[in-house]
Amino acid sequence: MKIQNFPLEGGCRCGQVRLKISAPPLLTMACHCTGCQRMSSSAYSLSAAIPAEGFEVTEGEPVIGGLHGATRHYFCPHCMSWMFTRPEGMDWFVNLRPTMLDDTSWFSPFIETFTSEKLPWATTAAVHSYETFPPMEAYEGLVKEFAEKQAAA
Repeated sequence: MKIQNFPLEGGCRCGQVRLKISAPPLLTMACHCTGCQRMSSSAYSLSAAIPAEGFEVTEGEPVIGGLHGATRHYFCPHCMSWMFTRPEGMDWFVNLRPTMLDDTSWFSPFIETFTSEKLPWATTAAVHSYETFPPMEAYEGLVKEFAEKQAAA
C-alpha cells in the first residue's frame, strides 16, 4: 500500500514518547534473526528505513536498550516499547518500528532478512528474501524498486 499523507505520527504503547515522520520510507523490512525475535518477543521484527531528516521524536526521551552496543536501539523508558534503531555507521536513516505509528495500514515488508534463522511457520508478504542481509551492492536497486512500487500504488 502507498502512504497517503505526511507527516505521520505515532508513539509508544503508553504514549510518553511520541514521534513524527515527514518523509517516505526508503525500504520496509521484516527481520527473522534470533536477536530481533528476542527483542520483539515475536517471530520477526518489522522496520521502515526512514531518511534521518524525515524523522523526529516530538515528545519524551527514549532510552537506549537492547544490547547497548554501537547500533543503538531506542525504547520508551516507561513501557519499554522498542521504537526505533539507529544502525552503526549509517546515520542517513532511522529504522523505525512501523507499529509505533498511529496509522499502520500502509505497511508491508518489501524485503525479509535472516530467513536462515526464521521460525519454520513464519511467513511475510515480502517481495525479496535473504538468508542474512542483502549484499551492500543490492540496496541501491532495492530502494529504487521499492520507490517505483510506491509511486505506482
